[in-house]
Amino acid sequence: MNTLLHADEHGVHSGLSGFLEEHLGRFGAFLDEVLLHGILDTLKLVGFLFLTYLFMEFIEHRASDKVKRVMKKTGPYGPLVGGAMGAVPQCGFSAVASNLYTGRVVTLGTLVAVFLSTSDEMIPVLASAGASAITVLLIVVYKVLVGIAVGFAVDGALRLMGRGKGEIDIDQICEADDCHCERGIFRSACHHTLTVSLFLLICTLAINSLYFFVGEENISKIMVDIPFVSHLICSVVGLIPNCAASVVLAKFAMSGFISTGAMISGLLTGAGAGILVLFKMNKSIKENLAVVGILVGAGVIFGMVADLIPFLSL
Repeated sequence: MNTLLHADEHGVHSGLSGFLEEHLGRFGAFLDEVLLHGILDTLKLVGFLFLTYLFMEFIEHRASDKVKRVMKKTGPYGPLVGGAMGAVPQCGFSAVASNLYTGRVVTLGTLVAVFLSTSDEMIPVLASAGASAITVLLIVVYKVLVGIAVGFAVDGALRLMGRGKGEIDIDQICEADDCHCERGIFRSACHHTLTVSLFLLICTLAINSLYFFVGEENISKIMVDIPFVSHLICSVVGLIPNCAASVVLAKFAMSGFISTGAMISGLLTGAGAGILVLFKMNKSIKENLAVVGILVGAGVIFGMVADLIPFLSL
C-alpha cells in the first residue's frame, strides 16, 4: 500500500515537473528543481522539528530534577544510542540531535555519533542503482561503527580535559530564539519550529540554486581532475546541509566517478539539516566549527580506510 502511494505521489510530482518545463521552459525547470524541491525537502523536516521542541519544552516546564539526573546518567552511553539511531534513513534525527545538544541534553560525542552515522538518502539511491543489499548494509554498519567509535573518543577526550556535557540548559534555545515560553509549551514549540523551518527553507533554496546552475557534471569533473584529494572534496561536499549531497555522492560512486571510499567520506560528513540547525541554535561558533572539523577529519580518514576494505566496494 505504501509503495502504491509513493508511486502515485512520484507520478503527480513528475507530471507537475513536466508541465512546468513544457510551458515555462528553463524558468519552469528552475521552479521545479529549486523552489518546489526546496519546499518539499523543508516540509519533510517540520514534523521532526516540532516533536523535538515539544519534547524539550516538556523537559523545561514539566520534568522534575530526577528526570534530568537520569538523562545525565545516560550520557556516557549516548554515542552508542546516537550511532544506532542515526542509521535510520531520514534527515530529521540529525536536526533532533542538534537541538538536544544545544540544550545540553546529550553530549558532544553523541551529536558527532549521530552526524557520522546518519544515512540520509544514500540507502534508497544505492539500492535503486543496483547495489547489492549486503553491500549497502555493510556500508551502513561501517558508518554506525565509525560514528560510535569517534563519538566515544570525543567524549573521552573531553572528560580527560575536565569538560563534561554540562548542565541541561534548554533555556539557551529559548534565549536565542525569543520564543516567549511562558505562553505554553505547544505555542513555544510551534514558534521554534517555524523560525528554524524558515531558516532551513532559505538555505535549501540557495543550495538547490547552486546545484541547478553549476550542475552535477561540473562537480564530477572536479572529482576526476583532482583524484588525490577526492576524499577531502567529498567530505566537504557531504557537509552541504541538503539530502541532495548524499544523492549526488551515491550517484557518482555508482557511475565510477569516485571510489566507494570517497563516497563514504562524504556520507560520513553528511548530517543533513543537522549542521544548519546546530549553527542556528548553538551560540558557540567555536564548538560548531569544532564539530565540522571532527566530521571532515573522520570523513577523510575513515573514507580512505574504507577504500582498503574489499567488501565495501560497490
